[in-house]
Formats: sequence, structure tokens, C-alpha cells
Amino acid sequence: MAGVIPPLRVLIVDDDALVRAGLSMMLDGTGGITVAGEAADGDEVPAAADAHAPDVVLMDLRMPRVDGITATRRLRARANPPEVIVLTTFDSDEDVLHALRAGASGFLLKDTPPDRIVHAVRRVAAGEPMLSPRITRRLMDRAATEAGAHQRARAALARLSPRESEVVLAIARGRSNADIAAELFMSVATVKAHVSSVLTKLDLDNRTQIALLAHDAGLA
Repeated sequence: MAGVIPPLRVLIVDDDALVRAGLSMMLDGTGGITVAGEAADGDEVPAAADAHAPDVVLMDLRMPRVDGITATRRLRARANPPEVIVLTTFDSDEDVLHALRAGASGFLLKDTPPDRIVHAVRRVAAGEPMLSPRITRRLMDRAATEAGAHQRARAALARLSPRESEVVLAIARGRSNADIAAELFMSVATVKAHVSSVLTKLDLDNRTQIALLAHDAGLA
């Protein structure tokens, strides 16, 4: 029917069948979201993505054959990949940072309230990252102390136009496209064009990586 927005399609990847069942029941009962499929290990993700064409993948971190970080990296390297939210019981700095570097747009713990998981699915599907403030601040502090990170980030950002740099700073501060458009007096379409240009120029996958780079450079 014309004008009807199709539901967001979610693929659940977890080696625990009970976790998959619980997430499936929760998400399928939410308006505008449908569980398109499931996978029990990271090595099943490519075939599941081909079969179910998800918009968002909820990815476990620890799995027996192929871990979630490796599966995320492989998935995000494909053409027109879905967004990935890592959903795990582990939140070490290394786990979070590796997941984001692999291309994940979100990182949540499995004890996250259901409404926050639903919000995260909708948010990353709209191109917005989803991290808890605690994890975000911790990662930014760590990234800023990595050897050479500051200089490398500054050199990368120097390739951007002044307007693109303003957009990057707004992204690092957690602004949505609509917020950026209002603050910088441009249309949302223009903001999206600037974001796409930044991703291409800096060889990044998503807004989360833009924010990480901006924090590495000490801009936010």
C-alpha cells in the first residue's frame, strides 16, 4: 500500500537459544520492528544476511566459531551492509573499541532494559550511533591517550572543508542530523551530504567512527 512504511528488519546473532528467543519475543511485539531471522554463530551471519536482508543486526560478542567482532567486520565490508549493534555481557574497553573499529554503530549490555534496546534499533537504523554515556566517555578518554592518536586524527581532519569540520564537531557532541541542520542553518539533506563526504574522505564506516576521530583530535 502506498505510504506504508515497512517495518525495520532485525537479525539476531547469539549462540544462546534462550537469548535469541527472548529478544525475538520482545522485538516482534514492538510496532515497526520485525525479527527477520536468527543465527547461532558468527560464521552463519553472511548467509543469514543474504537470506533475510536485515536493516539492523544484534550481534553477540563471544561465540564458539566466529566472534562478533570478526563477524561485524566481515559484514560491514560488504556492499550496502546493515547496521550492527553489539549486544553482550562484556564491556571491557578493548571489546567496545574493537567493535566500533569493526564498524558497529552501537554497543549495549544484555541487561539493557527492553525499551532501550528498541530505541537503539530504531536509532542506528536512522544512522545515529547508540552507546551508553558511561561507555562513550570511557572510550574517548582511552582513545585520547593512545600513542600518536591525536596527531593522526588531526592530520585526517585537516583534509575536510570548514563546513564538513563543523558537521564533524556536531556529530562528536551527539547531535542528530536535524539538530545539526538547525544549528548550522542548512537543510537535513545538506547535512547528510556532508556526512557522506566526510565518511568517504576519511575512509570511515559510520558516525560513531567520526565521533571517535573527533575526540582523538581533541575537538570534543
